[in-house]
This record gives sequence, C-alpha cells and structure tokens, in this order.
Amino acid sequence: MSETMNRRTFSSVLAAGVATSAFGARAEAQAAVSARNVVFVHGLYADGSCWSEVIDRLRPIGIRTTSVQNALRTFADDVASARRALDAQDGPTVLVAHSYSGMIASQVGVHPNVSAIVYVAARAPDAGEDYATLAARFPTAPAGAGLIVTDGFAVLGETAFLNDFANGVDPAKAHLLYAVQASNATSLTNVRTTAAAWRSKRTWYAVSLQDRTINPQLERYMAARMKATTIELDSGHLSLVSHPQEIANLILSAAGQRS
Repeated sequence: MSETMNRRTFSSVLAAGVATSAFGARAEAQAAVSARNVVFVHGLYADGSCWSEVIDRLRPIGIRTTSVQNALRTFADDVASARRALDAQDGPTVLVAHSYSGMIASQVGVHPNVSAIVYVAARAPDAGEDYATLAARFPTAPAGAGLIVTDGFAVLGETAFLNDFANGVDPAKAHLLYAVQASNATSLTNVRTTAAAWRSKRTWYAVSLQDRTINPQLERYMAARMKATTIELDSGHLSLVSHPQEIANLILSAAGQRS
C-alpha cells in the first residue's frame, strides 16, 4: 500500500468544537486489530470516574470497559493496577491513557492483551527518558503554578484546577471534578519508565490545542515521534470530558470498529 493510501483524515463537525490542523488532518493511519475491550487509566488530580462520559458512549455499543483506579502513591503500584486490569481481559484490548497515565501505558502496554494504545493529552517519554527534561524543551504550561503541596502530596488549587486543568469543561462539571480530585505523591513527577510500549504497539493520540497543563506543542512532538494516528481537538486538558464523542470515536478506530 502506498504512503498516500496509508494516511487517513480524522475530522469532526465544527459545531462540536473540533479544530483539525494540517498536522492532525494527515494522521498516520494504522491497521487496527479488532478489539471489544477497553481499559482506561487516569492521570493526576483525577480518578477513574473522569472517563464516564466516554464509557457512556462505548458501553451501549458492546464495548467492554474497565476504568482503573490509580492510588497515585507510587508508579509501581499504578502500573501493577493497570496490569491486573489487563490480565482480566478476555482478548485484544485497547489501552487508553490520559496525562500522567501515558507513562503507565508506555510501561504496561507491552502486555500481550494490548492491541493498541490511545494517548489522550498524555505523557509519552521513551524508556529511561526524563520527562521533566523533555517537557522543559517547550514553554511551561501554567497549571503547575497552582500546585499545593502538603507532606509530600500535591493537589491543584481551585483557580488552577478550573482555569488551567479543566478549562473548556462545563463549569458545574468542573467544580464537581475539583471536589473529587485525588492527591498524588509528588515523587510521581520524577519517575522514569523502563519500557516504551509505543515503539512496538499501534498508537493513537489526541492533542488538546487549548491545553494549559501539558504544552500542546509537546503533545504534538510526542505524537509525531511515536508515529501515532493523531487528531487535534479545540479543547483543554480534559478533552475526555469536554469532547467525549471525539475521544470515543478515536478509541473505536484504534479498536478496528470504524474507519
């Protein structure tokens, strides 16, 4: 198949708030293995319920969904939780990661049940790579300035959470997410993966163009480096909440359920 025929355009109705740039419009198409299972892993300042809007769009069409609850205390424990969820799947599984959990997916995504990985505004360092050093190559996103640290655990203050982490989310929903945010060990910002599953598994990536937690240019860089099938959404960091249909569609593409 030629390179031209090997590329696929992802787009959405403009009224839905999706903006696809020339970079996103010429996303690298990949032949997806048919999968009926999806395992979600969440990032910092959140819990497994943040995927509920996406799950609500997948479950009614026969997709088996599992959302892992990360303890956010040690990277090893979070990886172990994701691995247990993958062990419980009965066949090919799409692993979906947001933000910090992109590192979990990169570490555990070598699991034999994983047929594809979907990164949603997610970290994707190479094996052994210092993510902080990688991120420092791009302008600093403002959310980090709102961290409140107590006894080695961090949360986002209300202003930073609403304006920089949940920007673009319905205000009532954003306040609810703020109320249930999970604290995380500050040591999680310094961990390194020993694997980069995106080097051996098919990958998809959703870039958030209005992201104020991870620089969108950094997201583009990571997506391009892994040669991911990529879409760009006119959303903040929580596109899984503000643009759940677009994220569900991307997951279905990774699962071989739509072209």
